[in-house]
This record gives sequence, C-alpha cells and structure tokens, in this order.
Amino acid sequence: MHITNAQGFTVDYHKHYKIVSVNHPWKDARTRFQYILVQCGTPTPEGFKPEQVIQIPVRSVVTLSTTHFVPLQQLGVLDRLIGISNFKDVTTPAVNEKVRKNQLAEVGNAGGLKLEKILELAPDLVTTFGTGNPQTDAHPKLLEAGIKVAIVAEYMESTPLGRAEWMKFLALFFNREAEAERSFAEVRQRYQAIAAKAKTVNRRPTVFSGFERKGTWYVPGGNSYVAKFLADAGANYLWSDDRSPGSLQLTFEQVYDRAAQAQYWIINAPSVKTRADLLAIDPRYQGFAALITNNVFSPTAKVNPQGGNDYWQSGIANPDVILADLVKIFHPELVPGHQFVYYRQLPQ
Repeated sequence: MHITNAQGFTVDYHKHYKIVSVNHPWKDARTRFQYILVQCGTPTPEGFKPEQVIQIPVRSVVTLSTTHFVPLQQLGVLDRLIGISNFKDVTTPAVNEKVRKNQLAEVGNAGGLKLEKILELAPDLVTTFGTGNPQTDAHPKLLEAGIKVAIVAEYMESTPLGRAEWMKFLALFFNREAEAERSFAEVRQRYQAIAAKAKTVNRRPTVFSGFERKGTWYVPGGNSYVAKFLADAGANYLWSDDRSPGSLQLTFEQVYDRAAQAQYWIINAPSVKTRADLLAIDPRYQGFAALITNNVFSPTAKVNPQGGNDYWQSGIANPDVILADLVKIFHPELVPGHQFVYYRQLPQ
C-alpha cells in the first residue's frame, strides 16, 4: 500500500502479518500505537504484547466515531458493523438502514461507554479515537476489558486529503487495501482537479473563520486543514501567515481588527442556524462587512432532526465535495453545475 498524503500512520508488510503504527494519536502525544495484524490461521510473531495482536480480516467491528461509517461503506465492509455510539447522530443512509433493520447496537460514547454491551457483542475490533485524557478516552477501558482496539487519528492531519486517506488505515484490518487505493485515488484526483481550477483565479477574496465562545475566538491556524481548504478554494485566508496546525485562541478585538472588512465569513457553529442567531450571541457581530453583505456560510446543509451533522460524518471522506462547495462560495463561475452539499448561506 502506498500512502501519499497522510502523515500519521505507517505500515510495514511481513510474510503473513502487517505492522501498523499510529505515530501522532493526539496533540502532544508522547505515546504511539502499534498493531500487529496477523492473517487468520497463521502463526503469531513473537515479541509483541497480546493486546497489540489482531487477527485479520476483522469479521465484526464496533465504531465509536461517526467518521468511520463512510470509509467502512467505501471499503465494502459495512455489513460487519455491529455497534455504534448512538443512533441519533447518524446521517449516513446505509447506517440508518441498519438501525431500522435492528442490525446495530448502541454502545454509548467515551464518557458513558456501555462496556458490558460491548463485551456481549464480542466484536473482533473496536475503532475509536484518542485525546490523551484518560477520563474521557475509551481505549484504556476497552483494553483493560481485553477488547481489541484501533486508534484512528485522522483528525490530527493538517490537510483534507491526509484526513481522507485514513480509510487506508481502516482497510488494513479488513485486507481491503486494493479497494482503499482505488477509492482514495479517485477522491484525490477530483480534489486536485478542483484545486487546479481555483489556482488560476486573479482575485482571491478575503475570508475569516470560527466564532467566539465564552470570550475566546477559536481561529483555525494557518497550517490547519481548514486553512488548506480555503487556500485550495482560491480564497485569501486572513490567518494564512500563521504556522499553527491547530486553533488559535484570540479575543473578539483581535479578530475584528483583522477581519472587520473581510468579504466572507465561514462559521462552524451547530447552534447558529440564521444571521439572527449570530447577532443574538453577540450584537457586535453586526460590525463585520461579511455579515452586512450576507456572505456568511456554514456547513449545516445536511443536519438531521437530532442535530447530527453530515459534514462531520461523510465530509472527512469527501474532501473533494467540500472543496467544490467552497469554490462555489468564492468563485461560483468555476463550478457552474455544482449544487451545495455541505455548506449553505446563512438566512436572515
């Protein structure tokens, strides 16, 4: 398998097993994870801890993250999914179908994990993510109970394609590398074609992102995947000169000083459905030119009645579609046939 964009995992192939390493499981992690994937019916190599050794192909899986649904579907192994955190967040049609047919169990999330339910399901594997906080992370509890766990750290990647390529990580556990290579190559090709169009533009409109929460404005760093999306969509992101891969914590005044005249505002706040909602949070927002000209956009076009947002579910697997949405915002003439999938303009 060839990894082109993801930085966070590697794989080494041996005769009848693979060694998969997760190098950056969470921010400032001092630990890494290694999995020994042994082909079913072959001898287990020596020198590894039992919890690292996983028999493949995995026949049953529980996932604690909604971002794993679409990759499992793309790999053709959604029939092996037997448990998820909760039903209310699901926006993926094929997973909703499994819920309707009573083919899935609800196992709670890291904070309120139903460990007994998981033990009863006895999955070959649980896929989850880590934050480095033992109070909220699920994997220590699962490992202690003798359950095989894989940490998927796509959210640590600083590019949209890097995040999407983690489908190859999941593929390793099912021997579906060929499917993953093919599927990701198509996504990458479409993404690069759209980015190439946006590179040709003469004007790059100014844009800022984020919003204020409890006195702090979280602004995506200039080396974050959000900044990469905006650059590839032909926009001039006002914090692109920053080198941080995560979020910057700024004050309202710091953002206002730089972004008051920005042409576009990309906001990602689940509670904000309209411009009126924004102004209810803070009347000072009305000073932003982007709000005055009605150029505020939010990735809330596909939200289910319980608040599950498809942007956070299928979006990671479809960066090409997100990029097409952004290009439609900044340079609609470049994607004349494209209809918004994830983004929408905030109504009054």
